[in-house]
Amino acid sequence: MTTHPTTATAYEKLIAAIVEGLREKKGFDFAIMDLSELKGAVADAFVIASAASDRQAQALADSVEEFTRKLCGDKPLRVEGYARGEWILLDYVNVVVHVFLPRVRLFYGLEDLWADAPVQRIAE
Repeated sequence: MTTHPTTATAYEKLIAAIVEGLREKKGFDFAIMDLSELKGAVADAFVIASAASDRQAQALADSVEEFTRKLCGDKPLRVEGYARGEWILLDYVNVVVHVFLPRVRLFYGLEDLWADAPVQRIAE
C-alpha cells in the first residue's frame, strides 16, 4: 500500500482529534509535548490543557473521548481523576492527555518535569 505524503498517520489523527475535543469545550493553554526521543518516557506525547473549573475539566475529558471515538475509533485505556476534576488523565497508550485546573497544573509542573521535550503551543 502506498501512502500519500499528506496522509496523516494514526498518531497525528489522534492528536488532532484530542485537540479538536479540547477546543470544542473551550479548554485553554494547550501544549503538545513530544516525549518520543526521551529515555524513560511513559508515552510518545503528552497533550496538556487547562480548564477553568472541575466541571469544565470533566466536559473537556468527555469531549476528547467523544472526538477520539468518532474520528479515530479510539477510546482511552484508562481515565483517572475524573470524579474530582482537578487533574484528569486520559491514557491512549502512546498519547496521554492531561486536563488540569491551572493551580494544579502549576503545582505539578509537567512541562518543567519533562523540560527536555520539545513543546508545541496550540492556539485555542
